[in-house]
Amino acid sequence: MSVFRIPAFRRLVVAWSFSNFGDSALYLTLAIWAKDLTDSDAAAGLVFLFLGLPVFLAPFAGQLADRYSRRRIVVSSNLVAAVVVLSLWFVEGPSQMWLIYLVTFLYGLLTYVTSAAGSGLVKDMLADDQLASANGILNTIDQGLRLLSPLVGAGVYAAFGGFAISVVTFVMLGIAALIMLTLRLEESPPEERGAFWEDFTAGFRHIRRVPLLTRMTLAMGAAFAMTGFASTTSFAVIEQGLGRPAEFFGILASVQGGGSILGGITAAALIHRLGERRVVALGLVMLGVGLGVMAVPEVWVVVACEVLVGLSIPWFVVGFVTLRQRLTPNRLQGRVSAFTSMALNGPQVGGTASGAVLIAFLDYRVLVIAMGLSVALCALAIVPSRPGAQLAEEGAA
Repeated sequence: MSVFRIPAFRRLVVAWSFSNFGDSALYLTLAIWAKDLTDSDAAAGLVFLFLGLPVFLAPFAGQLADRYSRRRIVVSSNLVAAVVVLSLWFVEGPSQMWLIYLVTFLYGLLTYVTSAAGSGLVKDMLADDQLASANGILNTIDQGLRLLSPLVGAGVYAAFGGFAISVVTFVMLGIAALIMLTLRLEESPPEERGAFWEDFTAGFRHIRRVPLLTRMTLAMGAAFAMTGFASTTSFAVIEQGLGRPAEFFGILASVQGGGSILGGITAAALIHRLGERRVVALGLVMLGVGLGVMAVPEVWVVVACEVLVGLSIPWFVVGFVTLRQRLTPNRLQGRVSAFTSMALNGPQVGGTASGAVLIAFLDYRVLVIAMGLSVALCALAIVPSRPGAQLAEEGAA
């Protein structure tokens, strides 16, 4: 049965679309605003740092998502985030940069709350064999909005100023909250509360008990750490390798986005045919090849690599998320989702910092090739070591 025949999922998709549109429009605009206020690339870069830092608080978000009604948590988080962004009204000059950073941090933290709660909602409303289709749809929406909403956000900012985009985000989050209020769903009951530390670490302990989840999380974390280099090497590939201006990044980002939309559309069919594990491994190999071959200083090669990278990302993301949901009990969904977010995105922050240091001493091609090889090799940790190994590794769930 098509997941769109389920009323609760249809409403979730609409709400997801509005809230994600607001997210994507806001993030890039805040960086542009910071740059205009301070004329500093470092100040603009700090926006993305403050956006990434809440990942280390994700386990608290997951615990919250597993303790209360997830639908109410999503509604409340959207409403709080809407109010938070309106505080940007008070930003008038460089002396209020702290407020932009605070809003970015709080907004990022609330995003982890809604993400953890959303994972549980999807699991509650769908059967296991429908999860891949649902995650593929949600991922496709994400990728599509990342192409459109930054353009809208930048246009609104250019025409009306920074506060205007906060109003747009406020409206988008408000609509999403109203739609979620109409969602009718029988949620799985919460577990009985135990000691704080026992509850807090339940997501980590579940992953550790399920060998396949342990291997997948470690492999994905290592791959994400290496992809952190891409934040530094991307402009070197463009300027040093291709001899193009930095603005060419926008073209490559659009090409990658197109590949990601195609990847999101095809992810579910591929998972149904090959299984999550093989799709994740295939996606990592493709990503590694796409990243590594960018060392070749030819425009057509780099463009082809961007398509490959874009195509691969939804495959391994949707595959991993689907497997994680399938092998996790309903009332642990929030904590497991939050812990894996920290296990993947945390190392990526470290990889970005390391790449910024290493590129000062190494040729960018060395970093690009090392990044590609390392990501592709992470797939080896996912491939079953013997026939029937996957069933045994899933059995602990």
